[in-house]
Amino acid sequence: MAIALALVLVVVGSVLFHLWSPWWMTPIASNWRYIDDTILITFWITGVVFVAVILFMAYCLVRYRYRPDRQAAYEPENKKLEWGLTIATAVGVAAMLTPGLFVWNHFITVPDDAVEVEAVGQQWAWSFRLPGKDGKLGMATTNNVSDQNPLGLVSVDPNAKDDIIIQGADLHLLEGKPIKLLMRSIDVIHDFYVPEFRAKMDIVPGIVTHVWFIPTRTGTFELLCAEMCGMGHYSMRGQVVVDNAKDYQTWLDQQTTFGSTMAQAEHLKTAAVGPSQGEEHPDAARVPR
Repeated sequence: MAIALALVLVVVGSVLFHLWSPWWMTPIASNWRYIDDTILITFWITGVVFVAVILFMAYCLVRYRYRPDRQAAYEPENKKLEWGLTIATAVGVAAMLTPGLFVWNHFITVPDDAVEVEAVGQQWAWSFRLPGKDGKLGMATTNNVSDQNPLGLVSVDPNAKDDIIIQGADLHLLEGKPIKLLMRSIDVIHDFYVPEFRAKMDIVPGIVTHVWFIPTRTGTFELLCAEMCGMGHYSMRGQVVVDNAKDYQTWLDQQTTFGSTMAQAEHLKTAAVGPSQGEEHPDAARVPR
């Protein structure tokens, strides 16, 4: 009886903790409420099963407890029970998986009007790149990475000249505008994660991964690396600021382009050691879209 009572208390405590838990999902700030809904469906299905199984165990402990005047009956097979459990399990699993399939289809279907923004992970900091007035991101290659060109852009590519480089500063996005976030890593695996956006993706060296989302409210949101990336993993943080149209344009007008940054660096280098003899890597590949 004591064990049965303990099981009932476990059920009651678990349900109450779930309903009044102080650790719940952060308020959403993107279009991915579908993900929240899918998680809630999973909680409801697994929660009902959890309660049913634990209460059934408590019932069995009471109903079939040992009594001197009773003897257990051996029943190796029960076709009706087996079919019932198999069908119920299949329905439950399908109910959990089906919403996820629809959400995943939406998750990988990027809107045609999405603006491409690049995030680059490097131990242990974030850098970003936004398209300039031409609306296109230029070519980049790891072979071009240097102190003067931390993202490895190809200076001879005309589309790269007006790209906006953000290093050691916050990433600003426009409220209500679809964003296709292209992600590269210069060293190890990282992961772009803003809890309020819900969308997250690993950043793998050698390939370009992506996610898309629509920021739905203004504010400042913490950017985390959700993949163990070395000793300084804990400090790989940043901020994403979602602005209204006026504030975003004000911020954008204050940024410098890749072309102006490289021109300034070349001028300083020429003044110090003479004309540069280096060339860009010829085999650079355009960042895919």
